[in-house]
Amino acid sequence: MMFKSPAYNVIPVPVEKIIANTYNPNAVAPPEMRLLYDSIKEDGYTQPIVCYYSIKKDKYVIVDGFHRYRVMMEHPDIYDRENGMIPVIVIDKPLDQRMASTIRHNRARGSHDVDLMSNIIKELHEIGRSDKWIAKHLGMDKDEILRLKQITGLTALFRDTKFGQAWIPEEEQ
Repeated sequence: MMFKSPAYNVIPVPVEKIIANTYNPNAVAPPEMRLLYDSIKEDGYTQPIVCYYSIKKDKYVIVDGFHRYRVMMEHPDIYDRENGMIPVIVIDKPLDQRMASTIRHNRARGSHDVDLMSNIIKELHEIGRSDKWIAKHLGMDKDEILRLKQITGLTALFRDTKFGQAWIPEEEQ
């Protein structure tokens, strides 16, 4: 089977059928949000949002593009011009892969909220993902993963870590 990028399957979706995910650590400052609004106002939607379709909820869950979605939700002029429709690309992946995809998209563009990132590391660890998996799929090195684990303060995140013997100070003579 030949791979076909999801970008070739953009569909218009009513914005009311779209919901945010619960794990996106990306934040956009007000000046950049105004710039995003201006960009969409002047150029239209030039990039679709990436979603997972939840059959159970009959909703599209955002993987990437939350702020483009927000522009439509917060600006009636954009909503009206677009007839309440937003371009969407659907990916069909399990939650851990969607989380990784969100992080990859965000990291390629900008900064993250550290607390939210540490919560994602915690969630991925709780569903059985190793540090090696996290490093590979989220583009992190082991020190960054360690720092994010430390923020959560949960000892369970270090359960599988092998620690060396502590040093023994030489006795004072």
